[in-house]
This record gives sequence, C-alpha cells and structure tokens, in this order.
Amino acid sequence: MSDAIEVLADCIPQDSLACMQLFFADPWHKARHHKRRIVQPLFAQNIRKSLKIGGTFHLATDWENYAEYMVEVLNAAPGYSNIASNGDYIERPDNRPLTKFEARGHRLGHGVWDMMYQREK
Repeated sequence: MSDAIEVLADCIPQDSLACMQLFFADPWHKARHHKRRIVQPLFAQNIRKSLKIGGTFHLATDWENYAEYMVEVLNAAPGYSNIASNGDYIERPDNRPLTKFEARGHRLGHGVWDMMYQREK
C-alpha cells in the first residue's frame, strides 16, 4: 500500500495526465497539523509535472480555511493558471461526483468550494 505522494512520484509519468482531481482531502483543521495537509507547494509542483500542458488540477473542499489555503498555494505555484472567471472559485461542475464527505458537509451546513487550475508550461 502506498500513499498518493509516493504513487505520484513513482508510478505516474511526467506530462501524462489530462486531469488530476483532489476532492475533500483531510483538512487537518488544527493549525499545528497544517503541515500534514496534502496540498503543499512541493505537491503542487509534482502534480504540475504529471499533467500534460493544458491539463487541469481540480480541487474541492468543504472547509473554507482549507479552500483559502489551497488557493494561496496554487496561485503562488509557477506554471499554473486559475481558470475561475469570477474570483478564485468555480461553480461545482455537473460531472463532479457527490462524495460522502460533501454530503456530510452539506448536512452540517458547510459551504463547498471548487477550484480548478490549468497547467501552463
């Protein structure tokens, strides 16, 4: 069994993916645990290397603080452009599946934030 970071580094060829999706990853809400969040600058660059030019990285979360953090990391990452036309977030695409985490978030009154970035170079 491997984690996503290892699979990305060891099993996915560079410039091979049209899309990468990360939906409702653990937000690690306590500040002292933020270092454990999967979305980090190095992870963003590893995703970019795996995407074809023009490929997309689609993220979604029901934790507003994590959404803001994801936007901060991806906006600072070289080689990406945010494809949102109005602000940092996109409308939930019809083709994104409804996950149990999203359904739980809705039940708890959480908002849901979708972000989509395109690999430029």
